[in-house]
Amino acid sequence: MPQELFECYSETCEVYPIDDDVIPEDLRTTDYNENEFELDGWARWDMPSNDYYDLEQFPEGYTGYDGSSIWEYIHNKICFQNYGFNDDHWKADFNKAVSGLHSVVSCQVIRGINEKAVSGEEFTEDEVWTDPVAEFARRMGSNGETPLAIENLYFTYMVLLSAVGSMRGRLMQDCDAGVFDEETASYLKNAMSLPIFENPAIGVAAQTLSNHALQSPGDLWEARMRSRELLRIVNCVQCNKCRLHGKVAMMGLSTALQVLIGGSNGTMQDPSQISRVELAALVTTLYKASSAINLCQQMSA
Repeated sequence: MPQELFECYSETCEVYPIDDDVIPEDLRTTDYNENEFELDGWARWDMPSNDYYDLEQFPEGYTGYDGSSIWEYIHNKICFQNYGFNDDHWKADFNKAVSGLHSVVSCQVIRGINEKAVSGEEFTEDEVWTDPVAEFARRMGSNGETPLAIENLYFTYMVLLSAVGSMRGRLMQDCDAGVFDEETASYLKNAMSLPIFENPAIGVAAQTLSNHALQSPGDLWEARMRSRELLRIVNCVQCNKCRLHGKVAMMGLSTALQVLIGGSNGTMQDPSQISRVELAALVTTLYKASSAINLCQQMSA
């Protein structure tokens, strides 16, 4: 998409690959052997390279980058037009899920601004957003630029929760099969045992999406195309850190949609058909959404 070139020389925007000697050789081998994707699938991702990045080493936050033009393109060109928040159609659900992901990113920015302000670190002259309270009101408040931002966030959170809940059996099998290291397997088993996954309330959004999808399953190819475009448009993000986390989040959302309505005629997808890359992105994006909700609760207290 056409946009002004943003030359960023800030360290806050940069991400660097981890050292080769800390990359498990079996992981590198597996990545090179599992480099296929379905041509008509819900997502396409970059082919394996020699570079690996640590999301914990370079967490999301406030870099000063303004991605509003990217989000404007997403909402006006990729999302479905002329569908309202309460419209009884899966296209409206798709729009809400994407808007909820936008809210996740907004919360990441707000948290980063707050952390910078609390630490006493000075803002540069180019950083126009310096007040976390004002930014929360503008981005997430009911009287702000997106009055339904929090409602969208909770919708997306429930969709992600339901998708991960549907994949719990697959995740537990992978833990027992030694797919993950011992520490990761222990963490995942504890997380998958949380009571929230047994709460029927979290399935409301996913059930609504499923019911709507079953009404016109022949049209779901439009959702697949748009989910792929969501991942592609992130390549236009000119902040390296934002691009990295944006790709993970977009793939996480597309995976959630694939899990819930990507099967035959709009039914749930077979868990075995979800790739390692997609599953990792799904779980990571759920964490991002959970963190965003925690921030909203703190800022609203």
